[in-house]
Amino acid sequence: MIIGYFTYGKFVEKMYGPDDRQTPAVRINDGVDFVVMPRWKLFLIQLLNIAGLGPIYGALAGAQWGPAVFLWITGGTILAGAVHDFSVGFMSMRHDGASVSELTGTYLGSFMKQVMRVFSVVLLVMVGTVFAVGPASLISMLIGKQGVASGLLVNTYFWLAIVLIYYFIATFIPIDKIIGKIYPVFGVCLIIMAIGVAVGIFSHGYTIPEITLQSLHPSGTPIWPVMFITVACGAISGFHATQSPLMARCCKSENEAHSVFYGAMVCEGIIALIWAAAGCAVYERTGGLMTGLTEFLSANGQASTVYDVSVKTMGSFGVILAMIGVIACPITSGDTSFRSARLVIADWFHIDQKSYVKRLYICVPLLLAGAVISQLDYNVIWRYFSWSNQTLAMIALWTASMYLFLNKKNYWLTAIPATFMSAVSVTYFFYAPECLHLSTTIAYPVGIVAAIVFLGIFLKSSVFKKVKTE
Repeated sequence: MIIGYFTYGKFVEKMYGPDDRQTPAVRINDGVDFVVMPRWKLFLIQLLNIAGLGPIYGALAGAQWGPAVFLWITGGTILAGAVHDFSVGFMSMRHDGASVSELTGTYLGSFMKQVMRVFSVVLLVMVGTVFAVGPASLISMLIGKQGVASGLLVNTYFWLAIVLIYYFIATFIPIDKIIGKIYPVFGVCLIIMAIGVAVGIFSHGYTIPEITLQSLHPSGTPIWPVMFITVACGAISGFHATQSPLMARCCKSENEAHSVFYGAMVCEGIIALIWAAAGCAVYERTGGLMTGLTEFLSANGQASTVYDVSVKTMGSFGVILAMIGVIACPITSGDTSFRSARLVIADWFHIDQKSYVKRLYICVPLLLAGAVISQLDYNVIWRYFSWSNQTLAMIALWTASMYLFLNKKNYWLTAIPATFMSAVSVTYFFYAPECLHLSTTIAYPVGIVAAIVFLGIFLKSSVFKKVKTE
């Protein structure tokens, strides 16, 4: 992954061609959302914005298929996920910090703009909810494990209310007041926690199984397309397309895009790789299958699994890091989810965000929607989040492909991963139990045909746009 950052990442940067033009942070600086911040801080904030529970929960769930997940996390990050994040961040800088829905409208037409507006707001509220319920559950569980048997402090709803109140404050105030000050600290904590887990795997004598393309999922769930959807943020994530414009509004120079956008995704991929390795190594395997991990996840949930892995790899010190890393980090993604939703709606209805009152008009309904959704089953929310997440990534990649085509760049850079993710998303929609739940004999060919059709539509549309432009 590190080699990919310095080689393929530089190739991607060269393809887009950053220059010395003024960025939105310099040209539009409003002291609320457009604020110049140093590169190191932008990198850590971007990492926190895109990471959250994704590279931990998604990677652990993906480890149920065994070490095949390592290949998807690595290849997906370098060739798709980091390209996706860089593309959206760079395009946003070139379009006055525009959100992904507005960028989609510019390059794929007004119909897709409306689709993305609705799709991205729904996704962002779901992400904010996922990243509120997860930390709230973990806080109440950890306090309970410290000996508090009952009372307000072990009530998940109490902590959920606290998290949502914080989300309201962070969504409402200028980006540099809380986010710009505390996020870099938590970003460092997330990295330290991943390093601690990595060292603990080997120092405690655990063995990571050898690479294989075979599915080791105890239930026989196929790798294609379920693993590609489950891992989500650890390889590629449409959620990142909603977050990258936040930092695009704070970059002083276009030359920061490589380290801030491509670099943060590579860092997240490494974190996901470590947690996937822990999931494969820590738990018992029966007949080569990942039975121990699947049974623990099914019986105890994701929060308890993270706690268990932290303790097994880092001991009592792991509990402290779990508290900081797996509670603070998702909270810092959740608040920026609602912040991004506010900005998408503001761009949509052309609502100026300098006014406190106008920000309140958007913030209050968003947080109320999050509070309602938080009462639904967490696992169901995560599955729908994962699919909508990857579908949004697919659309963002097609948007980037049209941008590259119209600017006479190598559009296959994004068109190939866009085609791949089209096949993944459509196949999953036809196959998954929470969707159409059809057999693989139907879902597989439909997904492949759909991806080919989408590619054909893109190629035909790009030629039409070229002729129209000429």
